Amino acid sequence: MVSIARKNLFEDIPRFLVAQAGIMFAVSLVTIQTGVLNGVIRSTITLVENSRTDIWLASDKMRQLELTQRILYDYAVRAKQVDGVKRAEALLQGAVNWSVPGGKINVVKIYGFSPTGKLFVPGNVFNGSVKSLRNPYTAIIDKSNLKSLEIAKIGDMGKIGSLPVEVVGLTQNTQSVVSSPFLFTSLDTANAYLNASVTTNVNCTWVGEQLQCRNVYQQDANAKKKQVANEPPPKLSLNSPISYVLIQAKPGQDIQQLKKRLETTFPETKAYTTAELSEKIKVYWQKSTGIGFILGLGASVGVIVGVVIVGQILYSSVADHLKEFGTLKAMGASNRVIYGVIIEQALWMSILGYVPGMLLCWGLGAWTSATQGIVILITPLTAIGVFGITVLMCIGSALFAIQKVSKVDPAIVFKA
Repeated sequence: MVSIARKNLFEDIPRFLVAQAGIMFAVSLVTIQTGVLNGVIRSTITLVENSRTDIWLASDKMRQLELTQRILYDYAVRAKQVDGVKRAEALLQGAVNWSVPGGKINVVKIYGFSPTGKLFVPGNVFNGSVKSLRNPYTAIIDKSNLKSLEIAKIGDMGKIGSLPVEVVGLTQNTQSVVSSPFLFTSLDTANAYLNASVTTNVNCTWVGEQLQCRNVYQQDANAKKKQVANEPPPKLSLNSPISYVLIQAKPGQDIQQLKKRLETTFPETKAYTTAELSEKIKVYWQKSTGIGFILGLGASVGVIVGVVIVGQILYSSVADHLKEFGTLKAMGASNRVIYGVIIEQALWMSILGYVPGMLLCWGLGAWTSATQGIVILITPLTAIGVFGITVLMCIGSALFAIQKVSKVDPAIVFKA
C-alpha cells in the first residue's frame, strides 16, 4: 500500500510541487513567527540573564526592566551593610536623545554601571574595553546599532544634550529588539547625560517675512575632547536617583531570606532573583503588549493556508483515482486500508514539506542575526512543535479526502 501512496503522490509532479510549496509556506510562517516571538522575548531579558547578580532590588512599581520608578543611590551604599550581602552595585537606566553631525536625533537607552564592578555585564565586548568607560563622556554600543547611530568606528563622536559622547568600545548580543539602541556608560556619565540640559543648536534668521531655521552642530572632535577633560561629570550623591541595586549574596546564604531582609530595610522596594525578574519581563511582553497576539495570528494564518492547499491537493488526487480505490474495494480491501493509503500520502507530504521549510528558516535566521541584529530563535522544542503541527495539518487535510473515498461504490469499476 505504501507504493500506491507514493505513486499517487509523485504521479503529477506539478501538483506535487504546488502542494509542497504550500506546506513549506505554512512551515516557514509558523516557524518564523514563533522564532521571532522567542527571539524578541529572549532579547528583552539578555542583560538580566547575562548579569552575575543573585538579587535585583527595584522599586515595587517596576513592571519590566525599562519601565520602573527610580530609587536612591543611598540604597546601593547601605545594601552592603545588610547581613548576607557580599557585594552591591548600582545600575542607572534611562532614555535620552542622541544626535550626530547634521542635526539628526535618535532615542537611546542608557545603562550606567560601575566599570570596575563585577555584577553587570554589557554583553560580549569584542572591540575596546569596559575599563575605558572610566574616562568621562565615553560609551560602548552594540555593533547592531552602528548604522542607526551613524557610527563607523571606535573614536567616533555623538552628542547627548549639550554633552559629547565618544564611542570607546563595541559589544554584541545585548540589544533588545523592542527597545531603542543601548548605550553603556559609567554611572557618573549616565547621570550627567540623563540630567543634561537639552540644547537645540538651532540658528534662525529672517528671510523676508519668514523665519528660517537650521541645525548647527559643532564637528570639532578636539574641542569636544577638551570639553570632556575640563568638565568631568559630577559624582553621584546619596540622593541621586538610580534604577536598580544589583546584589551578590555571600556563599551559602538563603536567597529568599536575604530578599525579605532587603525589602524590610528599604521601603517601597521589591527584590527579585535573576530568574524571577526574567519571568516578570517575559510575562509583561507576552501578555501586556500585542506582540504575542500579532505573531500568533501570523502563525495561525500559515496553518490555515497550509490546510487549505494540502486539503485541496489531496481531495483532487483522490477524485482523480476514484476508479483505483473502487478496484481496491472490489478486491476486498477494507476502508481502513484505503484510508491508510491517503494518510500515508499526507505523511509523505508533511515530511517533504517540513524539511526544506525548516532549513529555509534556519538560513533566514542566521542571515537576519548577522545583518539585521534580529534573532529568529528556533529552539529544538520549537522545531519539534512545528513538525507536530505540520503532521496534524496534513492529516487533518486528509480527512476531507477520506470523506470522498468513503462513499465510493465498487461498482464504479464496471461503469463505462
